[in-house]
Amino acid sequence: MQSEVLQYVFLNNTLEAYATAMGAVLAVWFGLWLFRVLVVRQMRKIASRTKTDIDDLVVEILRSFNFSFYLLLAVGTGAQFIAWPAFVSTVGFWLALAILVYAGIRAVTRIVDYFFLRIIKTRLTEEADFDPSMVKLLGKAMKLVVWVVAFLLVAQNLGYDITALVAGLGIGGIAIAFALQNILSDIFSSFSLYFDKPFSTGDFIVVGNDMGTVKHIGIKSTRLTTLQGQELVISNKDLTGSRVNNYRKLEKRRVVFSFGVTYETSGEKLRKIPLVVSKILKEIELADLDRVHFKEFGDFSLNYEVVYHANTTQYNEYMDMQQEINFQIKERLEKEGIAFAYPTQVVYLKK
Repeated sequence: MQSEVLQYVFLNNTLEAYATAMGAVLAVWFGLWLFRVLVVRQMRKIASRTKTDIDDLVVEILRSFNFSFYLLLAVGTGAQFIAWPAFVSTVGFWLALAILVYAGIRAVTRIVDYFFLRIIKTRLTEEADFDPSMVKLLGKAMKLVVWVVAFLLVAQNLGYDITALVAGLGIGGIAIAFALQNILSDIFSSFSLYFDKPFSTGDFIVVGNDMGTVKHIGIKSTRLTTLQGQELVISNKDLTGSRVNNYRKLEKRRVVFSFGVTYETSGEKLRKIPLVVSKILKEIELADLDRVHFKEFGDFSLNYEVVYHANTTQYNEYMDMQQEINFQIKERLEKEGIAFAYPTQVVYLKK
């Protein structure tokens, strides 16, 4: 009698098939529920006590599959024991495939985010002024690749010829590349700036006639704050095609300056000038004297050239140093009775 009841057919399926499907749904859902409550929870406790963060990533991925996903997986398993109309089977297959692919994409993108965030943290530890925008861009590009690959796999499982699809995407990509060649050129230049690292955020650079402090290195352009205070935007393509002077890399600055005294200065005082200037430079803490020479006979002055190295990378410190040197030279030459020259003309009248 019980056997006859189980063999009763309803909507093209026996009651036994329905009972088996229901049992499969409950068994799978209960098994997954136990796995989440017991295994995943225990893994989370263990991961919180370890130094590595890879196990935390695994636990995070497992916890991302919530009870709704488990229920859908259980229902999909139970549905295999029941004969469905062709249309319902097709829709169910598409739905199950979409859910599984989406869950897989979420897991893979979490792994991508983990590795790129780890790179950013490592670089920020090594370089306090590191700009993570380029690494974030690479991470987004990687996740885009994951989505494209998943789309192609789904298309293949649905019976489409992905060879023709990939070829079509390639032709379309070439057309888009031609249309956006200027933008793409800047984007590839930004990759070049990131990997070659000619400068970093916070560096003071000179590009052609423009100069300023690097505030942001973006995908298409780099922004500088000039000495006047305004923001200067330069395309990355222009930067990679130009000569860039990076003063952040400057360990010491070679300084050359000149001054002139009058022709009326005696020979004895002319010989004394290099000694006076050398003594001044030796008293300046961050200055290393190279040389002081009586260089040339000018049109209206006897010219001296001074060369020294300023042991500072800060422009303001260098200017403070040069200012103090100028004050000292002016004061000490005045004490020696030596006059600085200025443009003059002497007119001789012959009677």
